[in-house]
Amino acid sequence: MAVIQWQLGNRKRLAAEVELQRTMQLFDVSLEVNSTIRKQDLLVKIMETSSRIMNAEASSVILVDEEKGELFFDLALGAKGDEVREIRLKIGEGIAGWVAQTGKSVKIDDAAQDERWSSKVAKRVDYPTRNMLCVPLVSKGKIIGVLQVLNKRGEAPFTDRDLQLLESIASPTAASLENAMLYDALEKSIHALKVTTAAKERMESELRIATDIQMGFLPRKGLSLQSSGGAASGERLGAEANALATIRPAREVGGDFYDYFRIDQDRLFFVLGDVSDKGIPAALFMAVTMTLLKGKMTAELTPGELLTSVNQELYKDDSTMFATIFCGVLNVTTGQLLYSDGGHCPPYIVRAGGEVELLKGKKGLPLGVLDDMSYMDNEVTLELGDRIIVYTDGITEAEDQQLAQYGFARLKDVLLREQSSAPELLLAQMVRDVDHFADGAVQSDDIAVLIVDRVPMNL
Repeated sequence: MAVIQWQLGNRKRLAAEVELQRTMQLFDVSLEVNSTIRKQDLLVKIMETSSRIMNAEASSVILVDEEKGELFFDLALGAKGDEVREIRLKIGEGIAGWVAQTGKSVKIDDAAQDERWSSKVAKRVDYPTRNMLCVPLVSKGKIIGVLQVLNKRGEAPFTDRDLQLLESIASPTAASLENAMLYDALEKSIHALKVTTAAKERMESELRIATDIQMGFLPRKGLSLQSSGGAASGERLGAEANALATIRPAREVGGDFYDYFRIDQDRLFFVLGDVSDKGIPAALFMAVTMTLLKGKMTAELTPGELLTSVNQELYKDDSTMFATIFCGVLNVTTGQLLYSDGGHCPPYIVRAGGEVELLKGKKGLPLGVLDDMSYMDNEVTLELGDRIIVYTDGITEAEDQQLAQYGFARLKDVLLREQSSAPELLLAQMVRDVDHFADGAVQSDDIAVLIVDRVPMNL
């Protein structure tokens, strides 16, 4: 009787020792997996701890890619780690795929003889697998991967108790791993945001510089040119021409442009254009166009001859960019205005008597469309008190919230109402009226307006 009691007591003691050992092992696992929040470090700890506690030669964690329905090795150690990371298993493929698909743990005593066995990984790393344990990693009811240990050390295979222990290890491991994966995703998002923000800041800085450069091509102040011939016989008044313009790109840089400058003592050259594209490409095309216009314009050229020459320089067979353009040469003394139109919006002339009329003449194609295009000269007279308003389609094609366009009628109404306004006030009112019509709708086109007045001059 005493012997039986001793045996029972000894068994209880051994069972208690085994349970205590198991508890300490799980405590050890919890300490290890909760010692880091970084996924790569955690994966190393999981594999090292699992191998040590399970007395196995190797261990691996294979994660689930939900979007692709695959398993993959996020971390693989050793000389062939890079090759292993390239391997992907379909859900259901191999023993790991079967565990991920079914959510069931499995103990394999002879891996090569198991019908679920896939040698895809073993062949790549040239590592023989004798026996193994594979359990699902489940967090919040979702399988996020599988944990497997390979080749128990010694002659004995893995036991059912080993499988139970690995399942116990998998529980805290899965929770820590999901937290680490969320932290890893957050870190990557923050890094991507920092990179994007830095790139955005660099781009904004470059765009500000580009804007400054682009605006540097345009006249900053208005230009006044007085006639050199003095008053006509018996008259106390001569004439002067005043040019002023405004521009507002839809983006930081745009494709609208203008210029005006004196050709000789009596003649004023002015031009306004609209490049087909927007942004940096349009700004570059605009810069080239303005450089050619200013470099080629001489006292001997007419506006049509100038556009013909510039077009030959701009045209490229493989280019999709072009620019509508209107340019003119005003003789301040006589009021003669020679102009050429390359597919641009028809300007308005506001006469001294209050009439507002569209300036109609022979048009050519936009610059850069046809290489052998010859541009025509047109002629009109600006009397004293007359003004010409040249604009881009960012005015007439501005849209409101219902996609209705501003149009020519509204523009004409503004010119009629503001016919006695000074140029700077008219420019401001034109843009203000367009903005009022748009009522907050985002505009996709630049706005540019140029005004040239021929007015009496007190001698």
